[in-house]
Amino acid sequence: MKINYLFLITLILFYSCNQNIKPAVNNLTSNSNRVSIEQSDLIFQNSKIFPNNTQFSISIIENGKIQFIGIKRENDTIFKTENHKNVFEIGSLTKIFTSTILSNFVIEKKIKLDDKINDYIKIPLKNNVEISFKQLANHTSGLPKMPSNLEYLDKKNKFKDYNTSKLEEFLQNDLELSFTPGEQSSYSNIGVGILGYTLGKISNNNYQELLNKYIFSKYGMNNTSTNRRTLSKKLIKGLNTNGQETSNWDLASLTPAGGILSSVEDLSKFAVAQFNLQNKDLILTQQKTFEIDNKTEQGLGWRIENSSGNKWYCHNGRTGGYTSSISLDIENKNGIIILTNISTIGNENKKHIINLCTELLKTLKTK
Repeated sequence: MKINYLFLITLILFYSCNQNIKPAVNNLTSNSNRVSIEQSDLIFQNSKIFPNNTQFSISIIENGKIQFIGIKRENDTIFKTENHKNVFEIGSLTKIFTSTILSNFVIEKKIKLDDKINDYIKIPLKNNVEISFKQLANHTSGLPKMPSNLEYLDKKNKFKDYNTSKLEEFLQNDLELSFTPGEQSSYSNIGVGILGYTLGKISNNNYQELLNKYIFSKYGMNNTSTNRRTLSKKLIKGLNTNGQETSNWDLASLTPAGGILSSVEDLSKFAVAQFNLQNKDLILTQQKTFEIDNKTEQGLGWRIENSSGNKWYCHNGRTGGYTSSISLDIENKNGIIILTNISTIGNENKKHIINLCTELLKTLKTK
């Protein structure tokens, strides 16, 4: 009997690629003290496509009151788990924190938002380009998404070698703008990296020290840091898109753009603080600084969506092993925060996490 080896190999590859995405069993239950049936169904429908060992850590904030729900997929069953104190990489949610440091500098009158960073660093920018603090924080600088001198020497931890020297080299020798600063919006990781670098030079503090001073100590975020070694006992291991354990990311000089690790418990403290008008540093980050279109504005760090009838303050994040999302309805003191240990880089599954965030927010009571 002849064996069709090509068919056999194809079958093996198909099975290998799909062994972690079998139909999931829903073992989530709801009760009056946790989530509604509608919320439970939304969580299941948007998490069932992810592989085994995926975890979601979710905070539901309604009228300023916080409740947590954690889920995990194991043996193709999705069930509840307690993980609100566990730590995940939050990726680009970090940019909100960098903008909050900037806001504090403005309040303390160390700088003005429209000041050019050129006046605060010793490194001359190529072609004497001038960029303001606000343009770095609201993605209107004209800088690319990633620096052109970034080399992925380690594909699993691809930013770890992008040190301060390379960032300074980019500023002096490689900086190219795609448009005149302030004219349009284009998302830039290197822009926020440069913002964090400049704030550090002004204060003579490193990024972690600035976070501790202006945010973590103020809002009681004791399990949030850029140093994962201090959080290793609470860290959930990250998974790549196929559900395999993968390396954590070290972002080096790009840490201000995506290097924070946190829990939904800590992020919820920061979220609820956004509702307090006395927190002037947070209120400043919420102000519109650029209009993208008639439904979308840009604050400092925050993306402001107007399509829901209320202003929603949003951000998403991705690393090699994690995906995150936050949406806040500040007027109604509502919010959703989602941290997961599954990467969605390179596929469309990010939309399920963003969709879950926005659809859960729609279930909350409004005035």
